[in-house]
Amino acid sequence: MTDVYAILGFPVGHSRSPIMHNRAFAALGLAAVYVPFAVAPEKLSAAISGIRALGMRGANVTLPHKSAVMALLDHVEPDALAIGAVNTLYRDGERLCGTNTDAEGLARALREASVQLAGARVTLLGAGGAARASLVGLARAGAARITVVARRLAEAQGIVAELASAVQPCELCALGLADVSLPQIFAATDLLVQATSATLNGGPAAEAFIAGLPVAALPASAVVTDLVYRPLETALLRAASQRGLRTVDGLGMLLHQGALAFERWTGRAAPLSVMRAALLDAGS
Repeated sequence: MTDVYAILGFPVGHSRSPIMHNRAFAALGLAAVYVPFAVAPEKLSAAISGIRALGMRGANVTLPHKSAVMALLDHVEPDALAIGAVNTLYRDGERLCGTNTDAEGLARALREASVQLAGARVTLLGAGGAARASLVGLARAGAARITVVARRLAEAQGIVAELASAVQPCELCALGLADVSLPQIFAATDLLVQATSATLNGGPAAEAFIAGLPVAALPASAVVTDLVYRPLETALLRAASQRGLRTVDGLGMLLHQGALAFERWTGRAAPLSVMRAALLDAGS
């Protein structure tokens, strides 16, 4: 019997998850298949009922369903509740449960790149779901301080207010993108995390966004990562490299969040080299 896994999104045709997971299943000789399902928002409840009825062992959830799916599950893990998003569904007996592997996926990717997270001073760009997952993952990994920077100060303040109690003892701060103290924050940054869509697909808009950041103020020891992986070298990573800073691209988080889901579903160690190669092939 073949186990069926899926990714639910709308749209979903761009996802690299099917090639990554199907190659991993094949590498380990598992009788399993992973397929993409385009699920319109009004069909999400029916899709979850279908997962239950078909006895599917797990699935991934991507935009725009990461928050809406939570109300349809039997259990949501605490960190996913704090983040406000679920990206992985798994079975616990008859219960259909939700977790968020993005948070730990980022931490694993940075550790793999030998980035020191314990005691790190982090500057986090963004106020959406990716930023929330990044904040929780980095706080859990031991970051000492995380400054959330958003275009609108109120958005950054909202994340800090909502998550401060969940990530203690990590210190959280909020800042607007136009704040005059931003260069000082960058100058005291060990890790800069770009968690907005501003650099997606490159182009003039991405270049303009980066031109507005005080990248020159970052210390020579700082590490810069961009969660965007299309293109693999974003405008931010290129600017950081030109300064001689160490950079980590967004493919690592994509890989490790998928590996965590794979391990949750199968109880087997994920074949990371196979999955990484599949992601690179999918982007070529």
